[in-house]
Amino acid sequence: MNRRDFFRGAALGASGLLSLPRLAEAVQTAASPYRRPKLKITDVRTAEVMAHGLQLHVRVYTDQGITGHGEATDAVAGGAALVASFRRALIGSDPLNVDAIFENIRTLGVFAGAQGGQYVAALSGVEIALWDLAGKALGLPVYQLLGGKMRDRIRLYCDTDIDRRDDPKAREKLAQVKALGFTAVKTDIDDAGDRWKAHQTKTNWTASNAEVARMVDDVSFMREVFGPEMDIAVDMHAQYDVGTAKRVAKEMERFKLMWLEEPVPAENIAAMREVRRSTSTPICCGENLYLRHGFRELLEQGAADIIMPDIQKCGGLSEARKIADMAHTYYVAFAPHCVVSPIGTMASCHVCAAVPNFLVLEWHWIHRMPLWKGFVKEGDIIDRGFITVPDRPGIGVEMDDEFARRAQAAGSSWF
Repeated sequence: MNRRDFFRGAALGASGLLSLPRLAEAVQTAASPYRRPKLKITDVRTAEVMAHGLQLHVRVYTDQGITGHGEATDAVAGGAALVASFRRALIGSDPLNVDAIFENIRTLGVFAGAQGGQYVAALSGVEIALWDLAGKALGLPVYQLLGGKMRDRIRLYCDTDIDRRDDPKAREKLAQVKALGFTAVKTDIDDAGDRWKAHQTKTNWTASNAEVARMVDDVSFMREVFGPEMDIAVDMHAQYDVGTAKRVAKEMERFKLMWLEEPVPAENIAAMREVRRSTSTPICCGENLYLRHGFRELLEQGAADIIMPDIQKCGGLSEARKIADMAHTYYVAFAPHCVVSPIGTMASCHVCAAVPNFLVLEWHWIHRMPLWKGFVKEGDIIDRGFITVPDRPGIGVEMDDEFARRAQAAGSSWF
Protein backbone atom coordinates (compact mmCIF):
# COMPACT_ATOMS: atom_id res chain seq x y z
CA MET A 1 0.00 0.00 0.00
CA ASN A 2 1.39 3.42 -1.01
CA ARG A 3 0.96 6.69 0.89
CA ARG A 4 -2.09 7.79 -1.17
CA ASP A 5 -3.90 4.44 -0.67
CA PHE A 6 -3.19 4.57 3.03
CA PHE A 7 -4.82 7.97 3.54
CA ARG A 8 -7.73 7.08 1.25
CA GLY A 9 -8.41 3.99 3.42
CA ALA A 10 -8.13 6.03 6.59
CA ALA A 11 -10.69 8.53 5.25
CA LEU A 12 -13.12 5.75 4.35
CA GLY A 13 -12.66 4.22 7.78
CA ALA A 14 -13.39 7.56 9.44
CA SER A 15 -16.54 8.05 7.40
CA GLY A 16 -17.71 4.62 8.50
CA LEU A 17 -17.14 5.49 12.15
CA LEU A 18 -18.99 8.77 11.75
CA SER A 19 -22.04 6.82 10.68
CA LEU A 20 -22.18 4.97 13.98
CA PRO A 21 -25.10 6.28 16.04
CA ARG A 22 -23.13 6.23 19.31
CA LEU A 23 -20.11 8.16 18.02
CA ALA A 24 -21.45 11.54 19.14
CA GLU A 25 -22.17 10.12 22.59
CA ALA A 26 -18.68 8.63 22.78
CA VAL A 27 -17.04 11.90 21.77
CA GLN A 28 -19.09 13.81 24.33
CA THR A 29 -18.12 11.38 27.08
CA ALA A 30 -14.43 11.53 26.14
CA ALA A 31 -14.53 15.33 26.05
CA SER A 32 -16.23 15.58 29.47
CA PRO A 33 -13.92 13.83 31.94
CA TYR A 34 -15.72 15.16 35.01
CA ARG A 35 -19.17 13.89 34.13
CA ARG A 36 -20.77 11.82 36.87
CA PRO A 37 -24.29 11.30 38.22
CA LYS A 38 -25.69 14.26 40.12
CA LEU A 39 -27.38 12.46 42.97
CA LYS A 40 -29.04 13.59 46.15
CA ILE A 41 -29.89 11.46 49.16
CA THR A 42 -33.63 11.48 49.77
CA ASP A 43 -34.05 8.95 52.58
CA VAL A 44 -32.33 6.47 54.88
CA ARG A 45 -34.12 3.47 56.41
CA THR A 46 -33.23 0.47 58.54
CA ALA A 47 -34.19 -3.13 59.25
CA GLU A 48 -33.04 -5.38 62.08
CA VAL A 49 -32.19 -9.07 61.77
CA MET A 50 -31.53 -11.56 64.54
CA ALA A 51 -28.90 -14.03 63.31
CA HIS A 52 -25.49 -14.07 65.02
CA GLY A 53 -26.91 -11.61 67.51
CA LEU A 54 -28.62 -8.43 66.39
CA GLN A 55 -27.61 -7.05 63.00
CA LEU A 56 -28.65 -3.70 61.55
CA HIS A 57 -29.29 -3.27 57.82
CA VAL A 58 -29.25 0.24 56.33
CA ARG A 59 -30.55 1.48 52.99
CA VAL A 60 -29.76 4.91 51.56
CA TYR A 61 -32.13 6.18 48.83
CA THR A 62 -31.56 8.83 46.12
CA ASP A 63 -33.57 11.06 43.80
CA GLN A 64 -32.58 8.89 40.81
CA GLY A 65 -33.84 5.61 42.24
CA ILE A 66 -30.39 4.23 43.07
CA THR A 67 -30.23 2.59 46.50
CA GLY A 68 -27.25 1.49 48.60
CA HIS A 69 -27.34 -1.27 51.21
CA GLY A 70 -25.05 -1.62 54.23
CA GLU A 71 -24.87 -3.71 57.39
CA ALA A 72 -23.66 -3.19 60.97
CA THR A 73 -23.32 -5.63 63.85
CA ASP A 74 -22.71 -6.28 67.56
CA ALA A 75 -22.97 -2.78 69.05
CA VAL A 76 -26.22 -2.00 67.25
CA ALA A 77 -28.82 -2.03 70.01
CA GLY A 78 -30.46 1.34 69.45
CA GLY A 79 -28.74 1.61 66.08
CA ALA A 80 -31.95 2.30 64.16
CA ALA A 81 -32.57 5.42 66.27
CA LEU A 82 -28.98 6.55 65.74
CA VAL A 83 -29.26 6.16 61.95
CA ALA A 84 -32.47 8.18 62.08
CA SER A 85 -30.56 10.90 63.94
CA PHE A 86 -28.06 11.05 61.06
CA ARG A 87 -30.83 12.07 58.62
CA ARG A 88 -30.14 15.80 58.80
CA ALA A 89 -26.55 15.20 57.71
CA LEU A 90 -27.61 12.81 54.94
CA ILE A 91 -30.75 14.19 53.26
CA GLY A 92 -29.80 16.39 50.30
CA SER A 93 -26.13 15.35 50.34
CA ASP A 94 -24.25 13.93 47.36
CA PRO A 95 -23.82 10.23 48.31
CA LEU A 96 -20.64 9.91 46.24
CA ASN A 97 -18.77 12.05 48.77
CA VAL A 98 -18.54 9.07 51.10
CA ASP A 99 -15.61 10.11 53.29
CA ALA A 100 -16.92 13.67 53.66
CA ILE A 101 -20.32 12.42 54.84
CA PHE A 102 -18.67 9.97 57.22
CA GLU A 103 -16.41 12.61 58.75
CA ASN A 104 -19.23 15.11 59.03
CA ILE A 105 -21.46 12.69 60.96
CA ARG A 106 -18.56 11.49 63.09
CA THR A 107 -17.50 14.97 64.15
CA LEU A 108 -21.09 16.03 64.77
CA GLY A 109 -21.21 13.24 67.35
CA VAL A 110 -18.04 14.17 69.23
CA PHE A 111 -20.10 14.67 72.43
CA ALA A 112 -22.43 11.75 71.68
CA GLY A 113 -19.97 8.85 71.81
CA ALA A 114 -18.60 9.05 68.27
CA GLN A 115 -15.27 7.61 69.40
CA GLY A 116 -16.61 4.05 69.29
CA GLY A 117 -19.42 1.72 70.32
CA GLN A 118 -22.98 2.08 69.09
CA TYR A 119 -22.42 5.41 67.36
CA VAL A 120 -19.58 4.17 65.15
CA ALA A 121 -21.30 0.83 64.53
CA ALA A 122 -24.44 2.57 63.23
CA LEU A 123 -22.32 4.94 61.16
CA SER A 124 -20.48 1.92 59.71
CA GLY A 125 -23.76 0.58 58.31
CA VAL A 126 -24.45 3.94 56.65
CA GLU A 127 -20.93 4.18 55.24
CA ILE A 128 -21.10 0.72 53.67
CA ALA A 129 -24.48 1.59 52.11
CA LEU A 130 -22.91 4.74 50.61
CA TRP A 131 -20.12 2.71 48.99
CA ASP A 132 -22.65 0.27 47.55
CA LEU A 133 -24.63 3.22 46.19
CA ALA A 134 -21.52 4.90 44.74
CA GLY A 135 -20.50 1.73 42.93
CA LYS A 136 -23.97 1.31 41.44
CA ALA A 137 -24.09 4.95 40.35
CA LEU A 138 -20.68 4.77 38.67
CA GLY A 139 -21.10 1.25 37.28
CA LEU A 140 -18.09 -0.11 39.18
CA PRO A 141 -17.51 -2.74 41.88
CA VAL A 142 -16.56 -1.28 45.25
CA TYR A 143 -13.06 -2.79 45.18
CA GLN A 144 -12.34 -0.66 42.10
CA LEU A 145 -13.26 2.47 44.05
CA LEU A 146 -10.92 1.35 46.84
CA GLY A 147 -7.95 1.19 44.47
CA GLY A 148 -8.49 -2.06 42.59
CA LYS A 149 -8.07 -5.66 43.61
CA MET A 150 -4.95 -7.61 44.51
CA ARG A 151 -6.75 -10.95 44.54
CA ASP A 152 -9.83 -12.42 42.89
CA ARG A 153 -10.86 -14.77 45.70
CA ILE A 154 -11.13 -14.23 49.45
CA ARG A 155 -10.16 -17.07 51.73
CA LEU A 156 -12.49 -17.77 54.67
CA TYR A 157 -12.11 -19.55 57.96
CA CYS A 158 -15.09 -21.27 59.52
CA ASP A 159 -15.80 -20.37 63.14
CA THR A 160 -17.17 -23.54 64.73
CA ASP A 161 -17.70 -22.27 68.32
CA ILE A 162 -16.88 -24.77 71.11
CA ASP A 163 -15.70 -28.25 70.07
CA ARG A 164 -15.08 -31.18 72.47
CA ARG A 165 -13.97 -34.74 71.81
CA ASP A 166 -16.80 -36.10 73.98
CA ASP A 167 -19.49 -34.28 71.97
CA PRO A 168 -20.77 -36.35 69.02
CA LYS A 169 -22.41 -33.24 67.55
CA ALA A 170 -18.98 -31.61 67.36
CA ARG A 171 -17.64 -34.43 65.19
CA GLU A 172 -20.67 -34.19 62.91
CA LYS A 173 -20.21 -30.42 62.57
CA LEU A 174 -16.47 -30.67 61.90
CA ALA A 175 -17.09 -33.31 59.26
CA GLN A 176 -19.45 -30.83 57.57
CA VAL A 177 -16.73 -28.16 57.68
CA LYS A 178 -14.32 -30.57 56.02
CA ALA A 179 -16.85 -31.45 53.33
CA LEU A 180 -17.41 -27.75 52.58
CA GLY A 181 -13.74 -27.43 51.70
CA PHE A 182 -12.54 -24.88 54.27
CA THR A 183 -8.77 -24.67 54.73
CA ALA A 184 -8.95 -22.79 58.05
CA VAL A 185 -11.14 -23.01 61.16
CA LYS A 186 -11.53 -21.36 64.53
CA THR A 187 -12.65 -22.84 67.84
CA ASP A 188 -13.47 -21.27 71.21
CA ILE A 189 -11.74 -22.50 74.37
CA ASP A 190 -13.30 -20.09 76.88
CA ASP A 191 -16.41 -21.62 78.41
CA ALA A 192 -18.47 -19.94 81.12
CA GLY A 193 -20.08 -23.31 81.84
CA ASP A 194 -16.80 -25.15 82.39
CA ARG A 195 -17.22 -27.42 85.42
CA TRP A 196 -13.78 -26.43 86.63
CA LYS A 197 -15.07 -22.89 87.20
CA ALA A 198 -17.55 -24.06 89.84
CA HIS A 199 -15.35 -22.88 92.71
CA GLN A 200 -14.74 -19.44 91.17
CA THR A 201 -16.74 -16.23 90.97
CA LYS A 202 -17.82 -14.88 87.59
CA THR A 203 -15.33 -12.03 87.87
CA ASN A 204 -12.31 -14.29 88.41
CA TRP A 205 -10.24 -14.33 85.22
CA THR A 206 -7.66 -16.86 86.42
CA ALA A 207 -7.96 -20.37 84.95
CA SER A 208 -7.20 -23.37 87.12
CA ASN A 209 -4.83 -26.17 86.09
CA ALA A 210 -7.83 -28.32 85.21
CA GLU A 211 -9.36 -25.63 83.02
CA VAL A 212 -6.09 -25.06 81.17
CA ALA A 213 -5.79 -28.84 80.66
CA ARG A 214 -9.32 -28.87 79.21
CA MET A 215 -8.40 -26.04 76.82
CA VAL A 216 -5.34 -27.93 75.63
CA ASP A 217 -7.41 -31.06 75.05
CA ASP A 218 -9.99 -29.09 73.03
CA VAL A 219 -7.29 -27.86 70.67
CA SER A 220 -5.65 -31.29 70.55
CA PHE A 221 -9.01 -32.70 69.47
CA MET A 222 -9.28 -30.16 66.65
CA ARG A 223 -5.77 -30.97 65.43
CA GLU A 224 -6.53 -34.71 65.50
CA VAL A 225 -9.73 -34.22 63.47
CA PHE A 226 -8.26 -31.92 60.84
CA GLY A 227 -4.63 -32.99 60.68
CA PRO A 228 -1.55 -30.81 60.22
CA GLU A 229 -2.66 -29.21 56.94
CA MET A 230 -5.60 -27.26 58.42
CA ASP A 231 -4.96 -23.76 59.79
CA ILE A 232 -6.50 -23.53 63.26
CA ALA A 233 -7.24 -20.34 65.19
CA VAL A 234 -8.26 -20.35 68.85
CA ASP A 235 -10.42 -17.71 70.57
CA MET A 236 -10.31 -16.83 74.29
CA HIS A 237 -12.77 -13.89 73.98
CA ALA A 238 -10.72 -11.58 76.24
CA GLN A 239 -11.84 -13.52 79.32
CA TYR A 240 -8.53 -14.11 81.14
CA ASP A 241 -5.75 -12.40 83.04
CA VAL A 242 -2.15 -12.08 81.88
CA GLY A 243 -0.91 -15.08 83.88
CA THR A 244 -3.49 -17.41 82.38
CA ALA A 245 -2.99 -15.98 78.90
CA LYS A 246 0.76 -16.58 79.02
CA ARG A 247 0.29 -20.17 80.24
CA VAL A 248 -2.23 -20.98 77.54
CA ALA A 249 -0.19 -19.32 74.78
CA LYS A 250 2.84 -21.39 75.79
CA GLU A 251 0.80 -24.62 75.81
CA MET A 252 -0.54 -23.80 72.35
CA GLU A 253 2.90 -23.60 70.75
CA ARG A 254 2.91 -27.34 70.06
CA PHE A 255 -0.19 -27.01 67.85
CA LYS A 256 1.29 -24.35 65.52
CA LEU A 257 -1.84 -22.23 65.55
CA MET A 258 -2.74 -19.67 62.92
CA TRP A 259 -3.32 -17.43 65.96
CA LEU A 260 -4.49 -17.20 69.58
CA GLU A 261 -7.25 -14.59 69.73
CA GLU A 262 -7.70 -12.02 72.48
CA PRO A 263 -6.23 -13.94 75.43
CA VAL A 264 -6.65 -10.68 77.40
CA PRO A 265 -8.85 -7.63 76.67
CA ALA A 266 -7.43 -5.68 73.75
CA GLU A 267 -7.87 -2.27 75.37
CA ASN A 268 -4.89 -2.90 77.68
CA ILE A 269 -2.11 -2.63 75.13
CA ALA A 270 0.70 -3.31 77.62
CA ALA A 271 -0.94 -6.53 78.80
CA MET A 272 -1.45 -7.78 75.24
CA ARG A 273 2.15 -6.92 74.39
CA GLU A 274 3.39 -8.87 77.41
CA VAL A 275 1.50 -11.95 76.29
CA ARG A 276 2.81 -11.64 72.75
CA ARG A 277 6.40 -11.32 73.91
CA SER A 278 6.09 -14.43 76.05
CA THR A 279 5.30 -16.88 73.24
CA SER A 280 5.90 -17.93 69.65
CA THR A 281 2.13 -18.43 69.21
CA PRO A 282 0.84 -15.57 67.00
CA ILE A 283 -1.48 -13.20 68.87
CA CYS A 284 -4.55 -11.70 67.18
CA CYS A 285 -6.88 -8.99 68.47
CA GLY A 286 -8.99 -5.97 67.56
CA GLU A 287 -12.60 -7.01 66.95
CA ASN A 288 -13.77 -4.56 69.62
CA LEU A 289 -11.59 -1.61 68.64
CA TYR A 290 -12.97 1.31 66.66
CA LEU A 291 -11.65 3.60 63.93
CA ARG A 292 -7.96 4.03 63.08
CA HIS A 293 -7.46 5.63 66.46
CA GLY A 294 -8.30 2.39 68.25
CA PHE A 295 -5.51 0.52 66.44
CA ARG A 296 -2.76 3.15 66.51
CA GLU A 297 -1.16 2.32 69.86
CA LEU A 298 -1.70 -1.42 69.40
CA LEU A 299 0.45 -1.26 66.27
CA GLU A 300 2.98 1.22 67.65
CA GLN A 301 3.61 -0.97 70.71
CA GLY A 302 3.91 -4.20 68.71
CA ALA A 303 1.20 -5.90 70.75
CA ALA A 304 -0.22 -8.15 68.02
CA ASP A 305 0.92 -10.27 65.09
CA ILE A 306 -2.49 -10.05 63.40
CA ILE A 307 -5.30 -7.49 63.69
CA MET A 308 -8.96 -8.30 63.18
CA PRO A 309 -11.11 -5.18 62.91
CA ASP A 310 -14.81 -5.85 62.44
CA ILE A 311 -15.57 -3.89 59.27
CA GLN A 312 -19.28 -3.74 60.12
CA LYS A 313 -18.61 -1.78 63.30
CA CYS A 314 -15.09 -0.28 63.19
CA GLY A 315 -16.09 2.48 60.77
CA GLY A 316 -16.90 0.76 57.48
CA LEU A 317 -15.01 0.05 54.27
CA SER A 318 -12.86 3.15 53.89
CA GLU A 319 -11.89 3.12 57.56
CA ALA A 320 -11.03 -0.59 57.39
CA ARG A 321 -8.85 0.10 54.35
CA LYS A 322 -7.02 2.79 56.33
CA ILE A 323 -6.58 0.45 59.32
CA ALA A 324 -5.17 -2.24 57.04
CA ASP A 325 -2.76 0.25 55.50
CA MET A 326 -1.58 1.32 58.96
CA ALA A 327 -0.99 -2.33 59.87
CA HIS A 328 0.90 -2.90 56.62
CA THR A 329 3.53 -0.34 57.65
CA TYR A 330 4.24 -2.57 60.68
CA TYR A 331 4.11 -5.79 58.62
CA VAL A 332 1.06 -6.94 60.58
CA ALA A 333 -1.51 -9.16 58.86
CA PHE A 334 -5.16 -8.15 58.38
CA ALA A 335 -7.80 -10.81 59.18
CA PRO A 336 -11.20 -9.12 59.72
CA HIS A 337 -13.72 -10.35 62.24
CA CYS A 338 -16.99 -11.06 60.38
CA VAL A 339 -20.23 -12.50 61.78
CA VAL A 340 -22.71 -10.84 59.42
CA SER A 341 -24.97 -11.86 56.54
CA PRO A 342 -23.82 -12.27 52.92
CA ILE A 343 -24.41 -8.50 52.49
CA GLY A 344 -21.80 -7.47 55.06
CA THR A 345 -19.55 -10.41 54.26
CA MET A 346 -19.33 -9.47 50.59
CA ALA A 347 -18.75 -5.84 51.54
CA SER A 348 -15.81 -7.00 53.67
CA CYS A 349 -14.50 -9.01 50.72
CA HIS A 350 -14.08 -5.84 48.67
CA VAL A 351 -11.72 -4.42 51.31
CA CYS A 352 -9.89 -7.74 51.63
CA ALA A 353 -9.39 -7.80 47.87
CA ALA A 354 -7.91 -4.29 47.84
CA VAL A 355 -5.25 -4.49 50.58
CA PRO A 356 -1.85 -6.23 50.38
CA ASN A 357 -1.71 -7.68 53.91
CA PHE A 358 -4.97 -9.65 53.91
CA LEU A 359 -4.72 -13.08 55.57
CA VAL A 360 -8.19 -14.62 55.97
CA LEU A 361 -11.82 -13.55 56.65
CA GLU A 362 -14.14 -15.00 59.29
CA TRP A 363 -17.37 -16.84 58.46
CA HIS A 364 -19.68 -17.65 61.38
CA TRP A 365 -22.90 -19.10 59.93
CA ILE A 366 -22.24 -22.85 60.04
CA HIS A 367 -25.19 -23.17 62.46
CA ARG A 368 -27.61 -21.25 60.21
CA MET A 369 -26.87 -22.55 56.73
CA PRO A 370 -30.46 -22.34 55.35
CA LEU A 371 -30.65 -18.64 56.24
CA TRP A 372 -27.21 -18.01 54.74
CA LYS A 373 -28.06 -19.68 51.44
CA GLY A 374 -31.32 -17.78 50.95
CA PHE A 375 -30.43 -14.38 52.37
CA VAL A 376 -29.35 -12.84 49.04
CA LYS A 377 -30.71 -13.37 45.55
CA GLU A 378 -27.34 -14.75 44.42
CA GLY A 379 -27.68 -17.75 46.78
CA ASP A 380 -24.65 -19.24 48.53
CA ILE A 381 -21.67 -17.03 47.70
CA ILE A 382 -19.07 -19.43 49.18
CA ASP A 383 -17.32 -22.05 47.06
CA ARG A 384 -14.95 -24.50 48.78
CA GLY A 385 -14.01 -22.02 51.49
CA PHE A 386 -13.53 -19.02 49.19
CA ILE A 387 -15.64 -16.11 47.93
CA THR A 388 -15.03 -14.76 44.45
CA VAL A 389 -15.28 -10.97 44.47
CA PRO A 390 -17.95 -10.00 41.90
CA ASP A 391 -17.43 -7.44 39.12
CA ARG A 392 -21.01 -6.20 39.37
CA PRO A 393 -21.49 -2.55 40.38
CA GLY A 394 -21.51 -1.82 44.10
CA ILE A 395 -21.12 -4.61 46.64
CA GLY A 396 -22.47 -7.10 44.11
CA VAL A 397 -25.19 -8.90 46.07
CA GLU A 398 -28.84 -8.02 46.74
CA MET A 399 -30.93 -9.02 49.74
CA ASP A 400 -33.90 -11.29 49.12
CA ASP A 401 -36.26 -9.31 51.34
CA GLU A 402 -38.99 -11.91 51.50
CA PHE A 403 -36.55 -14.60 52.63
CA ALA A 404 -34.46 -12.40 54.94
CA ARG A 405 -37.57 -11.24 56.80
CA ARG A 406 -37.79 -14.70 58.30
CA ALA A 407 -35.04 -13.50 60.63
CA GLN A 408 -36.51 -10.06 61.32
CA ALA A 409 -35.92 -8.99 64.92
CA ALA A 410 -39.11 -9.03 66.97
CA GLY A 411 -40.77 -5.64 67.26
CA SER A 412 -38.54 -3.98 64.67
CA SER A 413 -39.49 -2.14 61.48
CA TRP A 414 -38.48 -3.27 57.99
CA PHE A 415 -37.09 -0.42 55.86
